[in-house]
Amino acid sequence: MDMEFLSALFAIIMIDLVLAGDNAILIGLAARKLPKQQQKKVILWGSLGAIVIRIVATLAVVWLLEVPGLHLVGGLLLVIIAYKLLVDEDDHGDVQAADNFWGAIRTVLIADALMGLDNVLAVAGASHGNMLLVVLGLIISVPVVMWGSTIILKWIERFPVIVTIGAAILAWTASKMIVGEGFLSGIFANGFVKYGFEILVILAVIGLGKYKQAKNAKRKAAKSSEEAAIAKAESN
Repeated sequence: MDMEFLSALFAIIMIDLVLAGDNAILIGLAARKLPKQQQKKVILWGSLGAIVIRIVATLAVVWLLEVPGLHLVGGLLLVIIAYKLLVDEDDHGDVQAADNFWGAIRTVLIADALMGLDNVLAVAGASHGNMLLVVLGLIISVPVVMWGSTIILKWIERFPVIVTIGAAILAWTASKMIVGEGFLSGIFANGFVKYGFEILVILAVIGLGKYKQAKNAKRKAAKSSEEAAIAKAESN
């Protein structure tokens, strides 16, 4: 195993772990009205179903990335996904709680299929078409995602830098997809240009993401102060 293979495998595992939080949240929301015993079954079968969907979708995207131009398109989409990972506040309020077991399973599978594009595209891009990488990444990360996603969420809440690292890995994967596009090979034939571009993409995503985070935090603080002032005025 060379370093390129190991670094790609590490990237796939990190991508799976960082993006695993959505699974834990949507499964919890979908099953929250069910009895405890049924909740456990929904978590098990919902996770297994979501994993099957991701495997099939990832293999399909790996195959599609062989089409000329799609490495560039996929890379650009992944840049946006990396940025949104930093600045978006996930709103899962539209995931409806189901009243029965099969309703909860259906909700989980549909929601995961709609929300899983980021994970599928990122893993397909990081694998560089190597099916062994995709399979190994899934074998290693799937058990962690299934049984450790709530722990991962707690880690992310306690150590927000994990999200920043995840966004950087996504941005790096995106840059490698773009420079790997066939018709752009002439532009990136020079190593200095190639690696310079990859570093630039990572710095741009993290820099713009952090700027937007700070801006959002400032806006929230101002809104909270305004609401507190209004509440105080109304009480007087």
